[in-house]
Amino acid sequence: MRLFQCEICASPLYFESRHCDKCRHELGYEPEVSDLLALTREGDVLIPVAAPHQRYRFCANAAVEACNWLVPEDHDEEYCIACRHNRTIPDISDPKLRTKWLRIEVAKRRLIYSLLRLNLPLESNEDREGGLCFDFLADAPDKNVPRIMTGHDEGIVTIALAEADDAEREQRRNDLGELYRTLLGHFRHEAGHYYWNRLVRDGNRLEAARALFGDERHDYGDSLKAYYKAGPPAGWEETHVSAYATAHAWEDFAETFKHYIHIVDTLEMASAFGMKVRPRLDRTGELKAEVDFNPYCAHSIQRMVEAWAPIAFALNNMNRCLGMSDAYPFVLGKGVMAKLGFIHGLVHRAIPADPVREDVQSPRSVDLPPGKGKSAEDAPEGSPVAWIAAAAAMVSAV
Repeated sequence: MRLFQCEICASPLYFESRHCDKCRHELGYEPEVSDLLALTREGDVLIPVAAPHQRYRFCANAAVEACNWLVPEDHDEEYCIACRHNRTIPDISDPKLRTKWLRIEVAKRRLIYSLLRLNLPLESNEDREGGLCFDFLADAPDKNVPRIMTGHDEGIVTIALAEADDAEREQRRNDLGELYRTLLGHFRHEAGHYYWNRLVRDGNRLEAARALFGDERHDYGDSLKAYYKAGPPAGWEETHVSAYATAHAWEDFAETFKHYIHIVDTLEMASAFGMKVRPRLDRTGELKAEVDFNPYCAHSIQRMVEAWAPIAFALNNMNRCLGMSDAYPFVLGKGVMAKLGFIHGLVHRAIPADPVREDVQSPRSVDLPPGKGKSAEDAPEGSPVAWIAAAAAMVSAV
């Protein structure tokens, strides 16, 4: 994420800021220009100090302190481009539920920021059936009723409100043996399922996806049962970004998509700070990184990974100095980097469609290792699978 600065006093701002901490000027985020604007008021009309000819109003969720995004005054929408994806929210008259919902909204807006910066298709369910929408649901008071599970089903992303409770989320992370579990991670993972629908299934790129992630036609329920019974296969770290990614091709894609957004967004922030990292690794040289590029633009995945490795190493060491867990407790094997290269090509429209369309299932995820795809060595030149072979070769030196 980029850095923001007050237009009045030049103080640094957080993405979530509603007022400048120094000059107390009112602020609003304008997604079209991706900036926090200093505002003056004429009643409910908001006028940017730097562009007094423009007129805005706050998203309706600003009235309950859940949003700081702007809507052009002449637009009919009540909600901003991020909040119009909400389908169900909890009963915010309950203070505990409201507090959890506000935390969820912070993570959601960071997801939408990334999707907009990548120029990914972002229809809501009001735009078309199967568009991206969110249900934020609380567990029932009755202990006999099953708990809400975070998951995705044909564009509908359910986020369990319990995940906004730090203690509950940490308990689930430990119970499931996960290295990482955050609200923002949930949003990015479930968005990965949605974009498998939009960019792989509907974009007719199944052959290319199966070459790396495996065959999604393997029974999803049976695959999850096998994973939770036996765990990941030996040596999974070289080919999968997380143990859970080994459960099924859909989960592998969603986990890889999540990590791609992690990397892009964090590198943008590192670039905004002008970070230079030079940890000496051995006597023959040093691994160094200067993030002097915009990772949201179509740079090569190799350049991104070369910058990310030392940045992640630095972040982990700084966390350890504070007695905290590693910020990024993952190792990117060559197989993982090839998959990240696929996601990179996918979001930048660089992966060709398959020659022939075929009927497929749609991912329906809730919180057997994938089957082998066609061999890249056997693929004809110019085919999607051959493109994957090139992507794998591109990162093999990293």
